[in-house]
Amino acid sequence: MTPTLYRAAFMHTPSSPFTDADALHVEEDGGLLVNGGVIVQSGDFAGLRAAHPEAAVHDLHGGVLLPGFIDTHVHYPQVRVIGGLGRPLLDWLEHVTLPEEARLADPAYARAVAKDFLHGLRCNGTTTALVFGSHFKGAMDLFFEEAAQTGLRTVAGLVVSDRMLRPELHTTPDLAYSEGRALIERWHGVGRARYAVTPRFSLSASEGILDACAALVSEYPDVHFTSHINENVREVQTVRELFPGRLDYLDTYDRAGLLGRRSVLAHNIHTTDRELGQMAAHHCTAAHCPCSNSALGSGPFPLKRHLAAGVHVALGTDVGGGTGFSLLKEGLQAYFMQQLLGEDGLPLTPAHLLYLCTRAGAEALDMHGQIGDFSAGKAFDAVWLCPPQGSTLEAILDHASSPSETLAALFAGGTQADVAQVWVGGGEVYARPGLSSSESVPKQSPVLAS
Repeated sequence: MTPTLYRAAFMHTPSSPFTDADALHVEEDGGLLVNGGVIVQSGDFAGLRAAHPEAAVHDLHGGVLLPGFIDTHVHYPQVRVIGGLGRPLLDWLEHVTLPEEARLADPAYARAVAKDFLHGLRCNGTTTALVFGSHFKGAMDLFFEEAAQTGLRTVAGLVVSDRMLRPELHTTPDLAYSEGRALIERWHGVGRARYAVTPRFSLSASEGILDACAALVSEYPDVHFTSHINENVREVQTVRELFPGRLDYLDTYDRAGLLGRRSVLAHNIHTTDRELGQMAAHHCTAAHCPCSNSALGSGPFPLKRHLAAGVHVALGTDVGGGTGFSLLKEGLQAYFMQQLLGEDGLPLTPAHLLYLCTRAGAEALDMHGQIGDFSAGKAFDAVWLCPPQGSTLEAILDHASSPSETLAALFAGGTQADVAQVWVGGGEVYARPGLSSSESVPKQSPVLAS
């Protein structure tokens, strides 16, 4: 294959800014040499061009290239109910979300929703997502079929529950196991698809359901596990009542044998120190969903406590409790919430936000050896943020005086309209409608030099 040399101003975080003050790596006039969808070398463009004169040059000057965004908590069936504001979690589920989720029993409807959902991901620069699926096996087969057509990386699974939801969304432990097993056998590890065992939450999953999920995790140790935890005060209290023999919410999953390196638990707002200690011991991830936490009034996320306990944290949009697919917006909201927490908050820099949207998600999914940054040997998963000419964000970027200012402007002002192109494994999965060659010709780049 003839390699491609992508010329761009780019930034990435090969390490965590929470532990490494020099985690943000910047190239003002950088080059990424890609062959077979994999980054072979990265560094200064001039040096790479001289060393590889045979490479085809793809010029991305005029914007900023970032690693593809990684969403660690997002609901496939809920894309069409984004914006159901004014209700707390359990009321929102009953009146907004669950009626919509029941509609995915119709295959034609489920396929249309899957198309809407996957388009929402890629046009916002998300290249990998841990997806909360549907309660219907047929809808999940359709989801994986559609995902394969887009080229996105998806980790998803059948959602299982047997109580406290609409009857048509309930299953049995035997069926949860058999349908999950069939989906794993058909889809896990096929192309860019991976499977996540997914009880909705302990509120709606009996011990029998959790045991069925644990049987799948035991039988297929390389699958993922995801669920919700400690999102809403009323929810937490009800789980205590439903599981009187458990120490806390986390213990419902722990006793079932569901916690491990590939376990991602969404929200974890109203958490105890014991739970944080156990999450750290099991190397679990908390998926922080700041827009949803605000929209549903669930509460501010205790980021400082998580990190002090050694719990890994990544970002999720939580569509449709969240307000859209943009991880730029989630990063900005995460910043806002930590600012408002005062002494209980952890001040975030733009480098932290980039890490939470990229490398942190790769670590959460145990895929950091493959994706999450622009290091050599990683897949070329990337999003080119190039504001339309004449836009306010373009003016801000043209006058930024440092890499941190440039990155801050992208999070503060960036939207779906600023996503120009997206690649997964070197293949283009999205291009902004009307994107012209004039938008990718060299012009003054944002100031990225340190």
